Amino acid sequence: MSQRSPMHQQIDTLPELVRQVTGPFDASARHTFDFEMCTSAKRIYLVGCGDSYHAPYGAELAFHQLAGLPTQALSSLTFSRYTVPYLADTGPQTNLVMTISVSGVVSRTIEAAQLARKAGATTVALTGTPDSPLAQAAERVFTTTVPPLPDELAGMVVPGVRSYLASQIALYSAALRIGEVRGHMTTAAADALRAELRDLADVMEAIITDCEPAVKALVERWRDYQDYVFVGAGPMYGAAMFSAAKLLEASGDAAMAQETEEWTHLQYFVERPVPTILMDADGFDADRMAELARAAQSIGLPLAAVVPAGESGISQYVQTILPVRGNVRECFAPLVYSLVGELFAAERAALLGTPYFRDFGGGRTVDWSPTGASRIRKSHMQTELRR
Repeated sequence: MSQRSPMHQQIDTLPELVRQVTGPFDASARHTFDFEMCTSAKRIYLVGCGDSYHAPYGAELAFHQLAGLPTQALSSLTFSRYTVPYLADTGPQTNLVMTISVSGVVSRTIEAAQLARKAGATTVALTGTPDSPLAQAAERVFTTTVPPLPDELAGMVVPGVRSYLASQIALYSAALRIGEVRGHMTTAAADALRAELRDLADVMEAIITDCEPAVKALVERWRDYQDYVFVGAGPMYGAAMFSAAKLLEASGDAAMAQETEEWTHLQYFVERPVPTILMDADGFDADRMAELARAAQSIGLPLAAVVPAGESGISQYVQTILPVRGNVRECFAPLVYSLVGELFAAERAALLGTPYFRDFGGGRTVDWSPTGASRIRKSHMQTELRR
């Protein structure tokens, strides 16, 4: 019996999961995104809730750079209630809407797919459950079923890490397929990027080995804090949102994500020290993140940074560096950097001995029960376009 927590054990499976799904998801993308769909699209929307929103947000840059199309990630509610009614103004089949839900039963995302079809958009359900209500609501299904866990790990209720990774790989596969079909990149270039994506499994293994001891020490040093902020920009804001979500689910701490520029306008004025984890892949925001780090140091915040190994601009201002070794392009970085946030959440929950998801106690009933308060899967769905 492993002494590692259930969440740690699932994190350990992630590098091999990358190797397992990259090929099949590429094949599924080829089957789903045909020439007509790829060439008629003028704009892409990536839509989901929770982790299935964080993954698309992190993938926006990949679609810009690899697919060559303007792309926007939106939460399902914002898309279905505030965006869909205006899609029809741009003409039929010009908007490609990818709705993401591993389970395929999230009410708000099903609503988004149904209303997008009514507005004349092309709809694709990205789901691991091909016979789900979401799959039935969309025109096409991009199947992203994840291989089962070993028997000793199956059945554990753990904050989702495998499903999030699957959504990330699927989104990158879709961006590569669309870009290749549209002629935005050559087949040789696309294949090289697919190989690069698969090889990130090696980088992920190194992160688990290199960063876990430092994360464990950091969590112990910050044990008396109950508020945490993860900061990132562009794709790394998606990673920051996901990291905060895992901490909330695993330990129940008041964690939040903030975008790099917004931190400098808001969190800079925080009254008490709040542990802050900066996430930067030496990307377009690196100079601004270094300024932020200096400002955070000047007001006495406890600071850690997830940055490339050897980075010096941000690292000079933080107390703890959590290094990422290997060449990771910014558009793929959330796949790798999110691991550190997952490790932090797993260590924090293990230190405190808190049950994941607060054990659904204190009024936190599971959403699919008749009395579930959040009603994620049984929420009332809007059926008509309203302006």
